Amino acid sequence: MQVKHSKYKNTGILFELLVRQITTDTLENKISPAKDILQKYFVKSELGREYKLYESLLKRTSLTEAKASITISTLIESSKSLNRGAIKRQKDNLINEIKKHYDLTHFFNHKLPNYKPFAAFYTLLELNTQTNSPNPEQLIQNKITILEHLTVASIKESKIRDEVMDEVNKSDKDTKLLTYKILMEKFNGKYGDLAIKQKLILKEYINAIDNAPRLKEFYTNKVNEIKKELIDLNKNTKNEVTKIKIAEVASLIKVPSKNYKLKDKDLVDLLQYCDLVDELEVANG
Repeated sequence: MQVKHSKYKNTGILFELLVRQITTDTLENKISPAKDILQKYFVKSELGREYKLYESLLKRTSLTEAKASITISTLIESSKSLNRGAIKRQKDNLINEIKKHYDLTHFFNHKLPNYKPFAAFYTLLELNTQTNSPNPEQLIQNKITILEHLTVASIKESKIRDEVMDEVNKSDKDTKLLTYKILMEKFNGKYGDLAIKQKLILKEYINAIDNAPRLKEFYTNKVNEIKKELIDLNKNTKNEVTKIKIAEVASLIKVPSKNYKLKDKDLVDLLQYCDLVDELEVANG
């Protein structure tokens, strides 16, 4: 029997989208209903227990094939102890609560970096709860998808499934994961209070999570804009020591090359440069 994946029922995807919504609401200075929804349905609940399985899958990469296979088997075996009826009820109630506060189409209209392994894991869990014989081909294909996630480093080394590695090599994975990491760090309060310009920068990163070229273009434009602002400010600064420091900072800000992949430190630098410009504008009146 064939199982069709549903992002509306995928526990991992529901959790990640709620976190993303909390971040978006926070950056827009809104009270976030998503925060209460997440706490209500994922803290000390059966749905929360199931999410822990997705989280375990997400944390493990660069394993050997043997360890990856053991991981998959262990997670599937662990899922059998969950109360499927309670999970179904909690998911239905969760969707209804999200619907009360957000437009469902917009809420779910986002691609996530971990969509493929989460979709494959959801399908495997559903296949393993079937009373009828599961579709063997679907079992194989979804297990391969998860193995590829768990063994990213070793796939290329052992030259397993060359066509899959071609896809991995073509994707700008570092850039996609960068934004998600920043969202999580912001949610955990790493950066503290942000200025309006800094919030706008983070918001652009959120919106560009699925579009590496757009993210690169935004970053490049912002770097050029800040360099110009520093140069203009330097012209209006009378203090010679300050002028030298501004010139040094401006010279350190580099426009990324064509093949450069953005890293989390690049965004942190951008936020700091933005803060410096604000301070200098205040100092110059």
